Amino acid sequence: MKVLFYTREFPPYVYGGAGVHVEYLASELSKLMDVDVRCFGDQDEKGGPLSITGFPYDREAFNQSDPKLKAVLQTLATCVEMNADTSDAQVVHCHTWYAQFAGIIAKLCYGIPLVITTHSLEPLRPWKREQLGRGYDASSWVEKTAIEMADAIIAVSKETKEDVLKHFNVNPNKVEVIYNGIDLEQYSVTSQSSTLTEYGIDNSKPFVLFVGRITRQKGIIHLVNAIKYIDEDTQIVLCAGAPDTKEIGEEMEASVNEVKKSRSNIIWIDKMLSKPEIIQLYSHATVFCCPSIYEPFGIINIEAMACKTAVVASAVGGIKEVVVHNKTGLLVPVEQQKEAPFEPVDPDKFSKDLAEGINKLTRNSKLREDMAIKGRQRVEDHFDWRAIAKQTKELYNTLINKA
Repeated sequence: MKVLFYTREFPPYVYGGAGVHVEYLASELSKLMDVDVRCFGDQDEKGGPLSITGFPYDREAFNQSDPKLKAVLQTLATCVEMNADTSDAQVVHCHTWYAQFAGIIAKLCYGIPLVITTHSLEPLRPWKREQLGRGYDASSWVEKTAIEMADAIIAVSKETKEDVLKHFNVNPNKVEVIYNGIDLEQYSVTSQSSTLTEYGIDNSKPFVLFVGRITRQKGIIHLVNAIKYIDEDTQIVLCAGAPDTKEIGEEMEASVNEVKKSRSNIIWIDKMLSKPEIIQLYSHATVFCCPSIYEPFGIINIEAMACKTAVVASAVGGIKEVVVHNKTGLLVPVEQQKEAPFEPVDPDKFSKDLAEGINKLTRNSKLREDMAIKGRQRVEDHFDWRAIAKQTKELYNTLINKA
């Protein structure tokens, strides 16, 4: 069997959870079949069961384009080029809307069964209009077309499956829930602490950790606003970079600068760190906080749990299927506005509730340690990439047998 992967992100160009998913799934599937990865970038690795080919994304032809439309236009051009070479794969598998247009072309032109993994859904990310302008209408059209013509849709959580069925015209029998996974050997507790030393984190004092992009979806502004309610001895480590827009980047900077006026133990690492560096932070953090306002799965939570760190997370989306309240962490409810979905009705209350959960765990070492042990066990029991790759192969088999 051979599968063709279309994806925007692939190492070394990974900036989000979807990229992490594709990296590990491709690696694990390549132990079971041939995998042809076509991605955005300059990658070029041939030989063996895993083949990786990068295609240029930044194109001079679009230098004069509207800045908000440039990303969409470049994406569509790259997706066309990805299909210039034919493939002998039996299945094409797409990840995120950025690569879905390539999947549409492959299915129509080459007759290959199409699988779509729904890492997130455009109807549930209205803030993307800030980033893409009218390009958000184009990305939404690409996603809707791809999902509704797909032969199978993989939802990364049960709630994501419900969202797919709510927002798209899809046969429920085509939607399969397959969770994200993790490399259990790589993501485990380490005693190394050079990253803490490099960034001035005092390992003798508690610290709460955030890891993620600066975007509305990840809710980082709500965590920054919670800092004033967090115990003064607790350090705040924000590993946050790659802002979606200039505006949210400026909002983040202003919010952090404001709270720094009243406390000095805030460490903002405004770049993407390597996996070993992130694993050090997970391993030594007192609490990991995931304040997302929309999260189909939330792979960062299982990364933290695998490193035996208790989690405080918002009770949204797939997070509720990952973090077990009062067992592996604490879930913080978010009452969202009806007229502006995914915005809290009372943002200050949400921030206070996040702080209350963080304070509860930093003050109670026994509770924290118990959650750490149970969190690691839950990851081992439910989120192993080997099992997930086998589930994915079984799904491919059903499509090939129907063809």
